[in-house]
Amino acid sequence: MEAHSSGASIAASGRVVEPSVANALPHFVPLLIFPLVFAAAMYGGWWLAGPFAFFMLAGQFDRAFGLEERNMDPATTRESQLFLYKLSLWLWGALWPITFVFGLWQMLTVGHLSLLEIALMSAVLTTVAQTVFIVGHELVHRRAVWERRLGEFLLASVSYPHYATEHVYIHHPRVCTPLDPGSAPKGLSFWQYLPTEVASNLVGAWRFERRRLTRRHLPLWHYTNAFWRYAVQIVFWYGLIFLWGGPWALLLYLALCGSVVFSMKISNYVQHYGLRRIRMPTGRFEPVKPRHAWSAAYKFTNWLYYNMQRHADHHTSNRRYPLLQHHGEAASPQLPGSYLQMNGLALFPKRWFETIDPLLDHQRAQFYPDIDDWSAYDSRAFAARPDAFDVIAEIHAAAPGLAGWINRSPVLLDTLREREFTDLELPEGFLSDSESEAIARCGLARLYWTHELSLAEMRAQLDDIPVQDAGEAVEAALEWSNGKVFQVAVHTMRGSLSVSEATTALSRVAEASIATVLAAVEEDFADRGVPDASGGVAVAVLGPLADGAALPGTELDVGFVYDGEPARYYEALCRRFRKALRALSRNNLLLAPLPRGGTGELHSLVAFEEQLRNPGSSRELVALARARCVFVSGDDEIEERFAQALRDAPGHSAAREVPTAELREADTASGAATDLAGLAQEPRRTNGPAG
Repeated sequence: MEAHSSGASIAASGRVVEPSVANALPHFVPLLIFPLVFAAAMYGGWWLAGPFAFFMLAGQFDRAFGLEERNMDPATTRESQLFLYKLSLWLWGALWPITFVFGLWQMLTVGHLSLLEIALMSAVLTTVAQTVFIVGHELVHRRAVWERRLGEFLLASVSYPHYATEHVYIHHPRVCTPLDPGSAPKGLSFWQYLPTEVASNLVGAWRFERRRLTRRHLPLWHYTNAFWRYAVQIVFWYGLIFLWGGPWALLLYLALCGSVVFSMKISNYVQHYGLRRIRMPTGRFEPVKPRHAWSAAYKFTNWLYYNMQRHADHHTSNRRYPLLQHHGEAASPQLPGSYLQMNGLALFPKRWFETIDPLLDHQRAQFYPDIDDWSAYDSRAFAARPDAFDVIAEIHAAAPGLAGWINRSPVLLDTLREREFTDLELPEGFLSDSESEAIARCGLARLYWTHELSLAEMRAQLDDIPVQDAGEAVEAALEWSNGKVFQVAVHTMRGSLSVSEATTALSRVAEASIATVLAAVEEDFADRGVPDASGGVAVAVLGPLADGAALPGTELDVGFVYDGEPARYYEALCRRFRKALRALSRNNLLLAPLPRGGTGELHSLVAFEEQLRNPGSSRELVALARARCVFVSGDDEIEERFAQALRDAPGHSAAREVPTAELREADTASGAATDLAGLAQEPRRTNGPAG
């Protein structure tokens, strides 16, 4: 039905291209390069200028011939009428291997070319080979097996046969979604895009073939695995090169193939940059439409590259290249130049963004006027966790601080799938009115985070994680802590926890992770065979951590108080404590990063008592009076002696009451609906979560 309506509209417009010899002949233009390459390979010298001139004049010819916005009618065009168009493509596919082999033979075996001429000839072959992906791409989409195999063989000549699998079965169904690494999101430069795209092509193709064989109940080594064909084709080309030129020729060939793949990836980047399919309420993405690829209507370039610039129509239908439709700006975003020009521009990210991003914003406003905020679609979190779009969009809209967290570390979103979180998120509509639902949801979250998940339970969770040394303990505690902090932040964003309830839970998270790390350090230290010491050391936290008022970005202010001998034992142990705490504070959502050697003074108990009796200022007395022991190494009685020293300090009670009252008053003013993400904005932090 769509094809017939399309054909009717084409006929009504009067802008129809009929299949004919005259209209087919321009598509034989790409074949003119082959005699030029043969002459360059055979004679060298100035003959090498011919192929370069051919491609350099393409831009001039585009200006001379102008645009082609007419279309051939797919509804009325018979397959037999396309023979000449197909013949051009088949001839290119047949002539390329012959020309490629001849050029390599002249370079590697005949020996009549100088080193400079060999370098220029390599550049010639690289430039011509860019069309390999265009012709190979067209052929691997065809139903005839022999055409698909020819396409694979052409792709293998530049070491990329797996593109036949990846492009058809991964890129096409997933285009313009985060599931397709070939569709670059807005703001991603080509140089950032390239490594991921190349790696994902091979890995994705292999995984697809493995899944296909699994569905057929066949082993991985079964002969129907396409990678057997790809391997044979690759071995043919590399074997031929090695036979003619040895290992140095292989390096030259590898560089040539890499250059061709590089140029192809620029085109891939340009074709779909920034374009996104909208996620529908069902969880599926909207169907692919012409709006999901950039178009260009330059006539000569489309002759030269078999209508490659009509890529928007290619994704909406599996037509042969002469039947591809040009879609105007009402249906598809238009590039300001040809693909050749845009490919060159993409190499310079600043100029690329300045040119294309305004056009992309216009495209979004034109086709999606109801969407004001695209930050979730453009986010790194959506690219990494497309199934979590709803919560990503919620966070981007409500909590910019949390959005920064999940974009730096999308793995945080996985914690929202754990039962610890989902069991507290009651479904919408489970009660008769929304107010009762909100009360029930808040009650569950508050009960769990303020009562059930006690400090002892947190320590037990951390103890269940297997580690072998303090380094692994830091990694485990950091991952565990970041997950808990993120869950608390989301609960607070949704109003299920008040700020004071959240800070209580976060303070426990900090204490549990600190104590777990220090216990691992203590075990490592004992394992070194250090002579035992008498007494013990208390590790105390000060400031918000001591008050149970921790927020994201809280300074980790710690002190060490020992009572025993020898002092050098405790000095060595506390140096290790400081090192581990610095590691724990890096990439920590809750704790601000500690500077090297910037925290944790070591005092004897006697010196600490003297400091309490003669504080440098009232502010220092307040800070010391609020100190709280979170870990003890050695004699457990050091904790009680430390606490007694605090109780005996002059003005201890008054010093503790003032900050607590101020803290509660501030919480009352902020209200239970305060967004914790607002307390975690960038100025409070200098690092991101662990990746």
